[in-house]
Amino acid sequence: MLDRDGPVPIYVQIADAIEEQIVGGRLRIGEAVPSEAALEAKFGIARSTARNVVRELRARRLVHTVQGEGTFVGPIGVPRIRRTKALYLDIAHDIAAKIRRGTFRPNCSISSEETLMLRHGVAKVTVRKAVALLRAQGWVFTIPYRGTYVNEPGKWPTRGGG
Repeated sequence: MLDRDGPVPIYVQIADAIEEQIVGGRLRIGEAVPSEAALEAKFGIARSTARNVVRELRARRLVHTVQGEGTFVGPIGVPRIRRTKALYLDIAHDIAAKIRRGTFRPNCSISSEETLMLRHGVAKVTVRKAVALLRAQGWVFTIPYRGTYVNEPGKWPTRGGG
C-alpha cells in the first residue's frame, strides 16, 4: 500500500488513506482516529512519522486532538463517540483466551509490554491495566524486573473470568 521509495512522504500517504476513510464514512464525525501507537504498529513507522500523520490531518482540518484522550474526526467541539468498552478489557480478554488455548503455557512469560503496546496500538498504561486485571483474576503472576508469567490452571478463574 505505501510507496516507501516514491516522492510522496510516508506520513502524507497515511494521512491520505485516513482521509479516504473519513470521506468514505468508515471513520465518522466524533470517532477516534487510530492512535500514534496504532499507526506505528499498522504501518511499521516511527513515532515521529505517526505524529506527522496526525499533524497533517489537523492541518487539513479533518481532525482535532483532545489532550489525554486522543484525536477525533471533525472540528473542535463536536461530540466524541466514546468506546463502550475500555481497551484494556479487550487486551485482557485476548490474553486470557490465548492462555485458555495454550498459546501462553503455565510458567511461561506472556508478551512483553512493548510487544503488547505495538500489537494493540495502545499506550503502556493501557497494557499495564490489562496485566493488572489478569493478575487480579489469577491468570498471571509478575516477577519484578523479569516479566509476567502464566499461572498454573488451578489458579485460573472459573469460566467467565477474563
